[in-house]
Amino acid sequence: MKIVIRFIAIAAGLLVAQAAVAQAPPAGSTGQCKDGTYSTAAKKAGACRGHQGVKEWYAADATPAAAAAPAPKAAASAPAATPVAAPKASPATKPAARPQAAGGGPGLVWVNTSSNVYHCYGSDFYGKTKEGAYMSEADAKAKGAHGDHGKTCSK
Repeated sequence: MKIVIRFIAIAAGLLVAQAAVAQAPPAGSTGQCKDGTYSTAAKKAGACRGHQGVKEWYAADATPAAAAAPAPKAAASAPAATPVAAPKASPATKPAARPQAAGGGPGLVWVNTSSNVYHCYGSDFYGKTKEGAYMSEADAKAKGAHGDHGKTCSK
């Protein structure tokens, strides 16, 4: 009889322990890391850096549609830079094959905000990096950005 009671107690303890482990994630968490911690990062990329990577991602990876930007008047009177997210593409897609972000045009450069490198109008990466903003070349240089491979766009 004692053995049966002990067996039932052990089984009940295991069920309680498993229920405690399988709790819902904390409010506001967007993913769980492989080491058991939770992340509140907005993007999956790098969310669990230093925590052995992402185990499970809860948030939807939705990229907001880029708003149509008004046509630029001239490079000298370019509006203040507004960060624009380029349309998302698969990792295997080359930047040249990605669709260009809305806005831009002659007289403006595309500044990759993550690398602080600007790309000239008509180049392969113009408006096609993951994150960036259109602005005049002078504004880009004032913000500390440098041309792709040391190139300048103005003549």
